Amino acid sequence: MTSRSARPQHPELDRTLRRRGFLGVAAGATAATLLGSATQAAAAPGEAASTDCRPIVPRGKLGIQLYTVRDQIQKLGFATVFKELERYGYDAVEFAGYTQGTGDLTLRQLKRLLRDHGLRGIGSHVGYYSANPDDYTFATQLEKVLDDAAALGVPHVGTAASPDRYGRTVDAWKRAAEDFNSYGAAARERGLKFYQHNHQMEFGFAEDKPDVRLYDVLLAETDPELVYLEMDIYWAFAGKHRFSVRPDGTPAPFDPVDYVLAAPHRYPLFHVKDGEHDEASPDGYHMVDVGDGDIDYEHFVGTVLRRHRGRRADHHWLMERDDAVDPNANPAGSLTSARRSAAYLRAKR
Repeated sequence: MTSRSARPQHPELDRTLRRRGFLGVAAGATAATLLGSATQAAAAPGEAASTDCRPIVPRGKLGIQLYTVRDQIQKLGFATVFKELERYGYDAVEFAGYTQGTGDLTLRQLKRLLRDHGLRGIGSHVGYYSANPDDYTFATQLEKVLDDAAALGVPHVGTAASPDRYGRTVDAWKRAAEDFNSYGAAARERGLKFYQHNHQMEFGFAEDKPDVRLYDVLLAETDPELVYLEMDIYWAFAGKHRFSVRPDGTPAPFDPVDYVLAAPHRYPLFHVKDGEHDEASPDGYHMVDVGDGDIDYEHFVGTVLRRHRGRRADHHWLMERDDAVDPNANPAGSLTSARRSAAYLRAKR
C-alpha cells in the first residue's frame, strides 16, 4: 500500500487534484482515509441489508443501456422492447443511438413510446469526434447532438469514447479535457449534463509520465461543474486488474468505489455489468449476467448509498452486458439477460 511520502511527486497535478478532491484517490490512498466510518458499515453489508430489507438498487433508479438489447430493438422495434423492459421493472433507459436500425423514427415518437411504457430517457451515448464532418459526434455536430437530447428530454448526454483523441500523454489528455469542458459548457446552457463513460484503459498510465494515471488527469483537468462521469463498474474493475502496478513494477492500488466517494456529485450514472474471474482474460474477467459474477454489487451500491444516506444523491444504476447479443457468449439471449439482471438488482437484501 503506497504512502503519501512514497508516491511520485507531480506538484502541478497534485495541486489540481487536491483542489478538486481527488488527491487521495489518485495516490491510491487507503479506503479508510476516504470512507471513514462508512467503511466499517460496509464491512457487514448483510447486517445492514437484513435490517433495511431493501432492493440492491433503490426504487426508481434502475435503468438499462439499450446497447444490451440492440439485436432485439432492430428485430422487434422499440415499442416491443420497451414493453418487455417495463415488465422486467426497469425505470429508465440510456440510448446508444435513436434508431438502431429500426428505420425512420422521430424523437417525438420515441419520447411518446417511453411515456407509454413508464420509462424515462436518462442518458445517451454519442461519438466524441470523427474526421467526417457529417458524422454525428460532439466534435462535428455539437448543436444537433444537444438539440436532440433536449428534444427527447434526456438530462444527460455523453460519450463512451476514450479521451485518447490526441494520444496517451498527459498533455494529450489535458487537450481532450479542454474539449470535454467546452461540450459541458454548451450542454449546461441547455440544462443538460455532459458525461464520459470509462472503459479499462482510462486507468492506465501516461506514456510520457508512467507514474501518472490518466484517469486522474481527466478528473483534474475537467471542470467538475461541467463534466460528469459515468462509471462502468465492470471496466473499472478490469482497470484495477490491469493497472494496479505501474510499468516500473511499483504498486499503484486503487478501489473504483473510492473515486465515487471522493466526489459523488460527479457520478450521476453507473453501468452495472458483472464479470466472472477469468485468468485467461487480460482484463481478469469475462462478462455474465448481473448477479452471476464476482463483482460484489451489494457492497458497491450499498457503500455508495450508505455514505450518502440522508443527503441528496441522484445516482442511476444502468444494467449493461456488452456481449448479450452473442449467442456463443450468451445463448439465452439479450432480453433474458436484461430480465435476470433486473430480477437480481430488485431482489431484497
